[in-house]
Amino acid sequence: MTTHSPTDLTVPARGTRPPRGALIVANPTAGTFQETHLTELTELCRVRPAPVEVRLTGGRGEATATVRDVLHGSGARPDLDLVIAVGGDGTVREVAEGLTEAGRTPSAALFIVPLGTGNSGYRALWGVRPWQEALSAVLTGDGDRAVVRRLDLARLAQTGAPVLLGACSGLVAQALATARTLPLTGHARYRRAYRETAEAFVPYPGRVTVDGTVLHEGGTVLANVGGGRHRGGQYLLLPRSELDDGLLDVCVIGDEVAPADVPELTRDGEHLGRPGVHYGRGRRITVERLDGRPLVFEHDGELQQERWDRMTLEVLPHALPVWCASGAATGPGRAHADRP
Repeated sequence: MTTHSPTDLTVPARGTRPPRGALIVANPTAGTFQETHLTELTELCRVRPAPVEVRLTGGRGEATATVRDVLHGSGARPDLDLVIAVGGDGTVREVAEGLTEAGRTPSAALFIVPLGTGNSGYRALWGVRPWQEALSAVLTGDGDRAVVRRLDLARLAQTGAPVLLGACSGLVAQALATARTLPLTGHARYRRAYRETAEAFVPYPGRVTVDGTVLHEGGTVLANVGGGRHRGGQYLLLPRSELDDGLLDVCVIGDEVAPADVPELTRDGEHLGRPGVHYGRGRRITVERLDGRPLVFEHDGELQQERWDRMTLEVLPHALPVWCASGAATGPGRAHADRP
């Protein structure tokens, strides 16, 4: 992978055109948000003649409600065909929920300005390319650098909530709780939290089932289902995942692997092939805890508070149009480069 290549996507440039209008949905409490970011973003957008509308969120669920209102409400704006999510992976997931609500065919495509802690969603689409450079390509309709592609989502069966990047039980989820206590920001915050949590982590008795077949049963360090290849913006947990192949990938790390070794192993995908590591792919994946205690899990970087002993994810193929970089490897036979 070259320095500026995204990890998951490529599409042909044919048919790309600039957006007609943009809705900016910004979370001012995101991990690395600064007011200057929003100023820079709006100035970049207003260079184009298309109209721009800015909305700030004030709490959980507000990004979803904002997108729903502007795109699908009584005063819907049909000229807005670009939605820019400004914040972390949780904000991006809420915006995606608003775009795809109630099975609607989205009328706008998503672009991400990565100002959270992990920013795995942006990395999956643009690699390490600066967001200003990526947005410039989008706004000018530069098909050699930016295209729209329809990505798979997952659905959490217990609630119906959409899942953009993926969900993970065990160590990765527990590290989010640790991160809340650290006086750091960005990747450094999650990197330290992951390492400190791993040093004291105790595997849980678990089972993972893929399309009705048991992939793993026994001591479990983590089970990651997705979606995006990276979690925390820097850990390559699902190296084989493609974001538009109509399937969910799952990687389970069993207790044959010492939890303290997992952060370093997953940094570059070196966990694959080790004893106790199981990898699968399917349309419906269930992760369970077998001792009657609640399963600790997260999705899209948000630690979940439900006290369930399982989570089940089902794939929603090609549900979400997003702007992404062209020129990198993707799933076989995909050609969803149409504008929404």
